[in-house]
Formats: sequence, C-alpha cells, structure tokens
Amino acid sequence: MEEKVIDKATSDKISFMTYIVPEFAAAYKMKVRDAFLYLKKYGAWDFLNEHWWALHTDNVLYTLDDLYEVCRENGGLK
Repeated sequence: MEEKVIDKATSDKISFMTYIVPEFAAAYKMKVRDAFLYLKKYGAWDFLNEHWWALHTDNVLYTLDDLYEVCRENGGLK
C-alpha cells in the first residue's frame, strides 16, 4: 500500500486551523466542538479556509476578532 504524504502547505493549514479553533473557543468561553459548529454555521469556517494564510501571519487577537466579525455579519451573536 502506498503511503500518503501531506504537502507542507496542507500541513501548515491543518496546524493553524487546529490551533485557532480552540483559541476561539477559549476567547469566547465555548467548548471547542461548539466553537467549531458556531464558526461553521456563521460562515467563519469558510472564511478561515479561504484566508488562513493571511490570518496565520496576523496577531491571534486580530484573527479571533476577524472570525467573530464574520460570524456577526452572518447572524451570529452580537
């Protein structure tokens, strides 16, 4: 069986996304699962997937604020 290898960009993306969701959860006092579902429901997961490269270079507080704003603009809690 051939071993699958993940390229560096994909590995970096996975690392960032598995880091930022728990950070979002902690910042807004949510369980990690609930934070993921909230981000997904209100469009921030798609935003994160699309813009992760730029977001990962920013200060984590700005990234969390960006994710919050995307959710808010799409009907999330204000």
